[in-house]
Order: sequence, then C-alpha cells, then structure tokens
Amino acid sequence: MSEASQRALTVKELKEKLAQHGLPVSGKKAELLERLEAHEGVAPTISLEEEAPAEGDLFPEGEEKAPWWRSTDILTPQALTAIGVVIIMVTAVFVFRPAWLGFTPNYEYDLIEYDATQARTFAEELVGYGHGDWEGRMSGTTEEANVSTYIDSQFAAMGMETTLHSYQVPMHHVNSEPSLRICVQGLAGNSPCEGPLAAAAGSQITSFQHRVDYVIQGFSGQSEYTFDQDVPLTYLGNGSDDGLWASAGGTVGYVINSGTKTGNTEFFSKAAENDLAGLIRVNKDYNCGKIEGNDCVPIFKGTGIDAVKEANGGSIPSDIPFIAMSKDAGDILEQAIFNATGPTGVLEMIIDVTNDQERTIYVPCGEIKGRTSELVIVGGHHDTVYHGQGAIDDTSGTASVLEMARQISEVVNETGKPDRTLRFCTWGGEEEGLYGSRAYVEAFQNSLKDNLRLYINLDMNHVDADFSNRGNSLRLFGNTPEDMEHIGRITELYKNERDEVADRYDIQLATYQGAQGAPDGMPYNSDHGPFVYDLGSEQRGRAVVCYGSGSWEYHTYLDTMDRFNEESLGVSVTIYGTYMRFLAYSDY
Repeated sequence: MSEASQRALTVKELKEKLAQHGLPVSGKKAELLERLEAHEGVAPTISLEEEAPAEGDLFPEGEEKAPWWRSTDILTPQALTAIGVVIIMVTAVFVFRPAWLGFTPNYEYDLIEYDATQARTFAEELVGYGHGDWEGRMSGTTEEANVSTYIDSQFAAMGMETTLHSYQVPMHHVNSEPSLRICVQGLAGNSPCEGPLAAAAGSQITSFQHRVDYVIQGFSGQSEYTFDQDVPLTYLGNGSDDGLWASAGGTVGYVINSGTKTGNTEFFSKAAENDLAGLIRVNKDYNCGKIEGNDCVPIFKGTGIDAVKEANGGSIPSDIPFIAMSKDAGDILEQAIFNATGPTGVLEMIIDVTNDQERTIYVPCGEIKGRTSELVIVGGHHDTVYHGQGAIDDTSGTASVLEMARQISEVVNETGKPDRTLRFCTWGGEEEGLYGSRAYVEAFQNSLKDNLRLYINLDMNHVDADFSNRGNSLRLFGNTPEDMEHIGRITELYKNERDEVADRYDIQLATYQGAQGAPDGMPYNSDHGPFVYDLGSEQRGRAVVCYGSGSWEYHTYLDTMDRFNEESLGVSVTIYGTYMRFLAYSDY
C-alpha cells in the first residue's frame, strides 16, 4: 500500500491494520500512522497463544489478496537474489556432479570393434616368418628382421606414419644344431664309444633330442666336449650348497631345480665364479604333470647379462655351455652317470653358440598424430624363443596390437584427428632381457618423460580354449587407481554389450602401486617395465597390462597355433582399445 493510501485510512481502519501486524492500537491518528509506517514491510506475526486469524481477516475489504510468493513483505530483492544463487548452486551440483563432493563423473565410452578372424590371420602370418627348422623368430636373426618389416608394412597399410627403429644390443646366437649324448662303454668301461669296435664291445649311446629333451639357455657359452675328453659331471643338488659349487670347478654342474625359485642368472653366475666347464639345469617341479603326461618339457629362460658379467670379472663367459633338460631326460642322465650299477656314462656336449657379440634388433612403430604431443602407446613383443613358434608368447600379443591398430585407425578415419598422439609398437629382444623396449625408452627418454600418458602392454593376453583344465581367467592390471577405475567401468560396459563372449571369461582387475620389486609393485617381467621404471624421473610411468591363463607351453616347442584361441584376445583388445579411444578424444 502506498503512503498516500495509508494516510487516507480512518482511525478505525488504521487500528485494524495495526492489529493485523500485532502492533499497539492506542493513540491518536498521527501516532497510529507513524507506527504503521515505521513497521511497513514487516510480515504479520502470529501469536503462539492465540488462534491465527482467518485468511479473510488479514486483508482489508476490497484489497487484492496477493499470493505469498509475491508478497513484498517476504521476497525482498535481496531474498530473491539469495534464492536464485542457491537454486543455481544446487542445479550445478546435480548436473555437473563435482568429484570433490564425492560424485563420479559420467564418462561416456564407445566400445571398439574386434574381428577374431582378422586377429587369427595376423597370428598365422607372423608364425609364417619363423625359422625353417626351429620355427622361432629369435631376435637378431633374419627371421626377426623379416617379421619386423611385415609389421611395419601392416602399420603403413592402415595409413599410419611408420618408423622401423633398430638397436645394437648384446645377443646370443645359436649357430647350428647342438648335440647332447651319453655313452655307456662296453667291456667294463674300456671300449670306445664310437667306431668299428664300439658296437661289438657293447657300448651304448643315448642321444637326446634338441628342443624336445633339452634347450639352450640365454647367453649360454660354447663347448665341444666329446666322448674322448670324458668331461666329468658334478651333482649340485638344488644349487643352494656353495660348497658343492666350489668343488665343481672344471666339471659340468648338474642342478635339479626342485623346491627352489633360484633363476638362471644366479645359477650361471655361480658357474662363472667357480670356473665350471658347463651347466645343466633340470626342472622337476615347474609345469610337471601338465605337459606330456608326467614329463616336464624344458623351458627357455634368459639370463641377466649384467649380473653374469660382474660374476665373471666384466665379461660374459664364452666357454660355459648352459642347457635345460626335461625331467625324463634328466632321469636317464642320472641313471647313467650318478646311479649307474655298471660303467659310468660319458657325456658329449657340443653347443655351437656365439654370446659375446652385439646384434641388430628391431622395433617397428606406427603412429597417428594427434593435436598434442601427449602420447598413448600400445605394445607387445614380436620375438620368440629360438626353438618354438611362440604362438601364444607373444604372437598372440603382437596380433592383438595389429588388430587394435586396425580398429583405432578406422575410428580415426570416421571421427577425425585425435587430441592425443597414438602409437603402436612391437618389440624385439624381449626374451633375452627386454632389450627392444629398454633401448627404445632410453633413446626417447626425455620425450616419454614429458608426454607419455599411458603405455598398454599385451603379452600372452590369451586364454587356452580348454577352460575345464586350464581356467578362463584374464588379469587386467595397472599401477594407477584412476586408470583402473576407467578400465573397471569399461569392463562392465563390455560385459553388458558383449555378454555372449564376456560371460565365458573370468575378467580380473588389480592395481599395483608399490615400489619395484615389492609384492604390491608392478612386475618388471615384460615390456611395460621400462615404461614404468626407466623414464628417469621420480614419477613412475603409467601402464596397464593383460596376462591370460592356460599358456603352459610358453617357451617350449609346444607353443603352437593348434592351441590358439583368437576369441580370447578380443577381451583385452576391446577393453584396452576402448580406453585408448577414450583417451584419444578426451582431456582426462
């Protein structure tokens, strides 16, 4: 009500107005008017002791009854401003869901496609580049050079910028087929092992089959021990007794790797420190009972060359041959030499290797340039052990890298240039000591330190189709919770949208944030290791990895394509490829 309207009121009307506001009604008209004007804009109060007046009594006769939300007594400009600010803030909270209030952002993921048939084709073509006899693609060989050129050409066909890097690294090389035999001489040990009189005298020779009964170990030395030399064999138990090692100088040491986790590096170092003439390792517990009945197929293992050099006074020992034998072959050798009831067997050990030279290994890379230099890399190793196809280790991973590269290339063609740069690489030299990835990280250390957002490693990301005997697990893990949270959400999306495949596999997620070598740290056992630990900064690199179950044949001649399950590769390719796609077009 305006000031003029108030002054036109009668004394009775003024008193009624004052009473409505709970104000005193005594006094002259001027006092009443002054009192009303002083309290103008104050909402009427309702006494707790008296019944509230009826709605009609609050308004003078003939005056419009305005709704509460239009009352100038309640909604002052200041109050309206405050209410508006509150509404905006509440709306922002529920629309934007800020992480600092505990909300999880609503990220959108779009699953990439996966072609299992194409992945198998890649794998078969990779295997086709293996050695004509041994089938492997050992680093530093013609086979590795040829398969690297093939991978480079595949990246180019996808429209990527390609680079075929090469590095000179230490590398042992198997020059020719080795020979391992035992001779039990006739005539109470006095007859020759070979020649016209050997058979007539009753001499018996047992030949062990290379790849099947024994394999050469990484950085083995060279030897030509014939029957005539009669090089003795010394029993070293499980290799834990230093006294036995000290007594074995000039002989071939025989170690049963049962009940111990001691590796090739320690065994070979002890052989060098004690001047052994050779070393044979028999594995009687690891993988036994799973491959070829009760036998244990010999497995290739590399050697930490730096530690062995230190043990040998600064150089790799070139004259200490080092092989691994199967359990069955070891039993035959033990019976002929250590447990003989007649003449003791004589050993022939001819190992033709070169281990003191550097050889060229290769790292082919395909790249999709982004709007920024920030980088996401996917990798797997294209080399294998020298004596096997390596269908699972790591033809499966290399085929996965190629299929992911193909799918991401199609995404970029449809979507446009990514924000981050995307790079696909395969590594040589992994089996002998991660030489390819280590050399690459060293060469590009400064750039990687500044720009690497994530490295994705695919090494035996495979599950054998024999679920009932081997399990169906795929383990996806990384070293940052943030990355694994994304992987977890993408995994759930994958299970929902690709349930027909996803339901067949046990997809496990884990985060390892500990220090290098700690139980809760990222293992340094594949090509992700250099990208995590060797960037030359206090801040570790970020990586995610996939390992599959059931690959018992790895590092053996039995790692062939007849066990290949291309479907299983699609799990890690799709989940990690989707995350790569997300990172490509996101500033997260």
